Amino acid sequence: MSKIARRKFIQLSAVAAAGCFMQNSREAMADELPKLTLDDPMAQAMKYTHDASTVDAASRVSPAADQNCSNCALIQGADGDEWRPCQIFPGKSVNAAGWCSVWAPQA
Repeated sequence: MSKIARRKFIQLSAVAAAGCFMQNSREAMADELPKLTLDDPMAQAMKYTHDASTVDAASRVSPAADQNCSNCALIQGADGDEWRPCQIFPGKSVNAAGWCSVWAPQA
């Protein structure tokens, strides 16, 4: 693994860990949260897009055509909702059909 890849891994791990340890006094509802915009600096850093089908599968760390926010381990909220909270983007909701570079498979 190159130094750049290790740095990126550590950065993403820190973001994911921060999301795991943040606790709100109540669970946020997606319709109460602002939607994540593509020009948000965090969204750009994580290569977030509202439509996973626009992402080249070969550019993903673990290529899979069916990766999207709705089947990511980090998404929260109710299945079937179009916009849902995500641990990576605290205080914002993401499109369930979206994708970012932190995508992780559900257990």
